[in-house]
Amino acid sequence: MAASVLFLEYPKCSTCQKARAWLDERGVAYEARSIVEDNPSADELRRWHELSGLPLRRFFNTSGMLYREMELAKRLPDLDDQAQYDLLATDGMLVKRPLLVTEATAIPGFKEAAWAEALGL
Repeated sequence: MAASVLFLEYPKCSTCQKARAWLDERGVAYEARSIVEDNPSADELRRWHELSGLPLRRFFNTSGMLYREMELAKRLPDLDDQAQYDLLATDGMLVKRPLLVTEATAIPGFKEAAWAEALGL
């Protein structure tokens, strides 16, 4: 099991609640962090993106109201990675959640199989 696990959540999000319960049921020790009250910095987002091996767009909450209001589907292709990290860091509601971060990987969204593998369960 990973020595340190960070769980970023929006407490009102039902998927985040489900993910938290999943972690608790498996006895996973983690640090919970509100993605809105303590939203990730651009540097954190860069590090997590690099750990994840995923396309950067996977870190955006594409179903969120803010994403749609800002018309990011149209704007993102024109932004370089640093501009996207900076944008994500402006508001936690832009970040895909929940977000699981271990020493070895970062996984945006709750997928039980991926989380179990990342946590060695």
